[in-house]
Amino acid sequence: MIEVDDLIQLVRNYNPNTDEAKIAAAYAYGREMHVGQMRQSGEEYFTHPVAVAAILTEQQLDDATIITALLHDTIEDTKATYSEIQELFGTEVAELVDGVTKLTNLQLSSSETKQSENFRKLFMAMSKDMRVILIKLADRLHNMRTIKAMRAEKQAQKARETMDIFAPLAGRMGMQWMREELEDLAFRVLNPDARNSIIRRFVMLQRETGDVIQKITHDIRTELEAEGIEADVYGRAKKPYSIWRKMEEKGIGFSRLSDIYGFRVITRQDADCYRVLGAIHRRWRAVPERFKDYISQPKSNGYRSIHTTVSGRDAKRVEVQIRSRQMHDVAESGVAAHWSYRDGVRTENPFAIDPAKWISGLAERFSNAEDHDEFLEHVKLEMYSDQVFCFTPKGAVEKLPRGATPLDFAYAIHTRIGDSCVGAKVDGLRVPLWTRLKNGQSVEIITAEGQRPQATWLDIAVTGRARAAIRRSLRVEDRDRFVKLGRELARVAFDHIGKRATEKTLQRAAVQLGLANSSELLARLGSAELSARDAVSTVFPELAASSGDEIDVARAVVGLSPGQSFRRAKCCQPVPGERIVGITYRGEGVVVHGIDCPVLSEYEEQTDRWVDLHWHSGRHPAVHTVTINITITNDAGVLGRMCTLIGQQGANISDMHFSDKKSDFFRLLIDIDVRDAEHLHMVMNALEVEENVASLKRHRDPSRKPA
Repeated sequence: MIEVDDLIQLVRNYNPNTDEAKIAAAYAYGREMHVGQMRQSGEEYFTHPVAVAAILTEQQLDDATIITALLHDTIEDTKATYSEIQELFGTEVAELVDGVTKLTNLQLSSSETKQSENFRKLFMAMSKDMRVILIKLADRLHNMRTIKAMRAEKQAQKARETMDIFAPLAGRMGMQWMREELEDLAFRVLNPDARNSIIRRFVMLQRETGDVIQKITHDIRTELEAEGIEADVYGRAKKPYSIWRKMEEKGIGFSRLSDIYGFRVITRQDADCYRVLGAIHRRWRAVPERFKDYISQPKSNGYRSIHTTVSGRDAKRVEVQIRSRQMHDVAESGVAAHWSYRDGVRTENPFAIDPAKWISGLAERFSNAEDHDEFLEHVKLEMYSDQVFCFTPKGAVEKLPRGATPLDFAYAIHTRIGDSCVGAKVDGLRVPLWTRLKNGQSVEIITAEGQRPQATWLDIAVTGRARAAIRRSLRVEDRDRFVKLGRELARVAFDHIGKRATEKTLQRAAVQLGLANSSELLARLGSAELSARDAVSTVFPELAASSGDEIDVARAVVGLSPGQSFRRAKCCQPVPGERIVGITYRGEGVVVHGIDCPVLSEYEEQTDRWVDLHWHSGRHPAVHTVTINITITNDAGVLGRMCTLIGQQGANISDMHFSDKKSDFFRLLIDIDVRDAEHLHMVMNALEVEENVASLKRHRDPSRKPA
């Protein structure tokens, strides 16, 4: 364990004016509070807070942050109280310790809805004082460095949480070194075989080619000396997880990877960055589309650097990052650079971002999320995203995440522009709205009065802002239509049992179903989230039970023209209770597709062939065939038991096909005939709870479509 004098010396190295007595007092208090507590490794527990404090000294943080690190577990794990810490060390430290304690108590790896709620709290904590997150990240880093002492299942849980939340959060805050180390430590737990394999390949490569890093570093230094440029040059092999992720994304093996080496040039002056770039590009061939200038277009967390990839020695691709010393300090510390000290005073770094502005900008992008899942989607997109910079026709710059489309660009300018978008030009050429934008492109949005967002736009947009605006518009537009449709469905359903769908009756049904009002009930009836039969049976259960006449299969669908025939699409196999749409085929009538069927994208430009349909309200016969994909253990009697379960749910098996037969498992495609979506759900639930069922899902085949 680091002794108190050594810790104070670490702080004194960058802050000679540190309050040594206060740090020593916090060290003594923390050690006393944790006395008798042990870590799972068998070490004295206080070694952990001291190690966290030492990690934070590497970022040259202020005394309050270092003291909080020493005390960060006291309120949670000892008899220490907020008021006692406030009295001994001041309100600032007490608030920070309390903030870290609240973060520690968040179960960030729990279910999705709860996880999104905890993300909200996490960002609220960040907005109050960013140092809380810095301490929490250092805490997680030390825990990951010592994770081997934990039980295997706990290791896996912590590693997944680190990979999903803490590593991308560190990256988003600009602390790339911490992100890489957290990812690598988690990768070591989650996929040790892959990590070891990559390390072995590196060792073999070094034996075959010698020390490539040293050779290329020497080549770069030689070029810079010839230009009279003073700079430090560092080279390294990329981290195993970074390489593995690239292999997974590109679907290629290690031998086909090109840029597995990275080099960094740190200049004395800002202007020298572009001189270095010129020297490197004159000496080596630049790889097209692998150049990023984050100096002229900095990232939102203050990151500035030039990135270029060149074909270097022996045609090996290498990435070179070029930045000045001040830029490098921010690149290493990210948002934390705002609190950094040097020679006893707060560092005056012109590139350090104001954390208050950074977090307010981040929070603004999340403020439009109207539900938990939407918020979580925003957060994950924001944290994992890299950025592209595109220009408006007037030369203004818009920052967007990698993979963004012209639709995202339109909404980034203004919601009104996005809502009325009908097309886009990129670098003067008309392109589809789903085109992925690249750095430096000029984007012109074409709008039209009266245009409204389409449901298909949700599959095109990637930014949280665009998706939230589209959903909001669709909700408003669809709600009026759904209420109108729901009112008609309710009228027909209540007429069928000799009752009227009065406002009082509908309000009673809404209350019984736990809905806010009758309008909400009608909207859900119209959108097929509820069936009219549900509304009827809620108010008049005895009458609904006696009106069990099944609907004629020939008139199961509402919305066809007189004499028009229909059939269900084989690609998506829609069933009553699901939202549907029809596509007309010459000589074949109307083919009914589920609203989410991927085949529909082929008809986006043929709107004259689309028919607005919905299922007839009522009880449908069990004649609607759906294919399920099921994997079961190859044991005696298992298949028979599955067939019995399906029969017990009132569904018939019309066909069965073995797609994969192994000694231990069978994979089958089973065609079952069901009444509606609810019936299908009952069948799948009954199968899913069986211990011999390894996996179960609905089978969809986009290749099975009309000619």
